[in-house]
Amino acid sequence: MRTLMAAAALLLAPATLVNAQAAKPPAASATATTAHYSTSTTEIGTLLDDPAAKAVIEKHVPGMTTNDQIDMARAMTLKDIQQYSPDAVTDKVLAAIDADFAKLPAKPAAAAK
Repeated sequence: MRTLMAAAALLLAPATLVNAQAAKPPAASATATTAHYSTSTTEIGTLLDDPAAKAVIEKHVPGMTTNDQIDMARAMTLKDIQQYSPDAVTDKVLAAIDADFAKLPAKPAAAAK
């Protein structure tokens, strides 16, 4: 009898868990977190793939987006690039780029990372 009750409990537990999860309001999954691009956390590849973000970079650092070597930096951030081009990519320039990124429509957090 105990074995039968234990088996019944195991069979009912997953159904109860599924029903409890189904009862949760979908608002948590429907509320996608959004964020703006960042010079310190968003990869250059992501920025180059967005025409608006690419235009912001080109505005502040002319020629960077068309440089033959830019594809090698796709996994880096603009902040990472600063060490290789400190005269062109200054803290002031990065702050101006971040200010312009803030004016762009927010992206899903994963994309804006």
